[in-house]
Amino acid sequence: MGEKRLFHSVAEQITDLIKDGVFPVGARLPGERELAERFGVSRVTIREAEIALQAIGRIEIKTGSGVYVSEKQPSDDSQLPDVSAFELTEARSLFEAEAAALAAQNISDEDIAKLGRFIKEMGSKDEDISTQADQQFHITIAEASGNAAIVHTIKTLWRMREELPDVKAAYESVCELDTSTRTNEHQDIYDALATRNPLAARQAMHSHFRRLIEAMLDATEKLALEEVQQRANESRERFLSPAKIG
Repeated sequence: MGEKRLFHSVAEQITDLIKDGVFPVGARLPGERELAERFGVSRVTIREAEIALQAIGRIEIKTGSGVYVSEKQPSDDSQLPDVSAFELTEARSLFEAEAAALAAQNISDEDIAKLGRFIKEMGSKDEDISTQADQQFHITIAEASGNAAIVHTIKTLWRMREELPDVKAAYESVCELDTSTRTNEHQDIYDALATRNPLAARQAMHSHFRRLIEAMLDATEKLALEEVQQRANESRERFLSPAKIG
């Protein structure tokens, strides 16, 4: 279980070294033993990381010759789709609920302890600290699922939450108003994971996002009513003013 999650971290570190030019394009990577010593992991973990990197075209494994940095590196597609906060939250509910169910079967005591610390930090009055703790809570669960594809997907969904201006604004508008509710919901998720209950973990995550969507709908409705009221007031001022009538 730990090894399965660990190879993904090692693959990311090797990728960073390739991007930084430590391992240049076309260069031969150090052997498994040297890399294992460098990252403090087993040779099996290095082998799994290299297989994962070869699958995305980052490196080439040449039997009898070694492992080489690919001449043509995969492009980093940083373009995010234009989605609404509702679309994003719907997607997060689908992916993160299943990630939580998987994590409940695999999660370590160390990760459980980390989740507990993140919940405490969510109560911070500093919005940056609170949001960071929220993010790390969800990413830790994704990583505990032991599935690198799920980790990548959920990290990308978090990028949308933080980098799409309208989405970020929508989340901030509701998160600022319900700190205690948000903390309680994360506690429910934590409790389900701590008892290794996949069904409860899935349900707790679904409930968290369902309530978030409801809060967004309430905020949207309130904003729409305020806009209607504003337009009505402007019309009264324009058409019913004594100066206009007289």
